[in-house]
Amino acid sequence: MQPPAIPPSSIDSLAELANAIAGYTLGELAQFASIEIPTNFQRHKGWSGQLIELWLGASAGSKPIQDFPELGIELKTIPIDALGRPLETTYVCYAPLLLKPGECWETSNVRNKLNLVLWVPIEGERSIPIHDRRVGTPFLWQPNEQESAQLAQDWNELSELIMSGKVESITSRHGNVLQLRPKAANGSVLTDAIGEEGQRIQTRPRGFYLKKAFTQNILLSAFT
Repeated sequence: MQPPAIPPSSIDSLAELANAIAGYTLGELAQFASIEIPTNFQRHKGWSGQLIELWLGASAGSKPIQDFPELGIELKTIPIDALGRPLETTYVCYAPLLLKPGECWETSNVRNKLNLVLWVPIEGERSIPIHDRRVGTPFLWQPNEQESAQLAQDWNELSELIMSGKVESITSRHGNVLQLRPKAANGSVLTDAIGEEGQRIQTRPRGFYLKKAFTQNILLSAFT
C-alpha cells in the first residue's frame, strides 16, 4: 500500500482514496509511506493533515488555493473525541489584512475554500498516542443556504473591522461561526495592516477559523 503517484482525477477517485485509508492508524499510514512519526504535535502541529494530504494526492501544498483545485475540493482533517465532537477550531485560510477595493464574500478565499470540503475525522484525544490514532470515515460537505449565510455574515463583519482599522481589537469571540485569530509560527512574525487612524501598522498575521459548534453541526449532519 502506497500513496498515489498523481492527484485523483475525479471526485469518485478521491472518495475511493479517502475511504481506503479509513480505519488505519496514523502510525500505519506513516510506516507505509516511510515517514517519521512525531512524538507530539508541539513542533509538528500540521503533521497529521500533511500525512492525509499525501495519501489523498493533494497537489496545492501551501498555495492559497483549494487542495484539489482541479476538482474544486478543499481537504480538512478534524480531530475528534470519543463521542465524535471536534476538539479544536478548524483553520480555513490566512486573512488578508490589507483588503483590496471591491473585495467581497463572493470572491473571498474563505468562500472558495469552503465551497466543497472533504472532511476526514481523526481520533485526537491526547490519551491516545499519535501513532495509534485512527482515521475516521470521510465525507463531502457543501454549505447549505443557512450555513452560507452565517459564513458570509461573519466574513463581512470581520472584514469591516479589518478595513476600519480595528484588527487589533478583534477577538475569538467575534463571529458566530467564523472567527479571526493570530496565525504565525511565533509572535515575532509581523505583517502590514491598517491602524485606527488609517495608518499602516505592523501586526501578527491572522487566520480565519471555523468555530467548534459549527463543525460539530457538520459532523452531526453527516453521521446521523
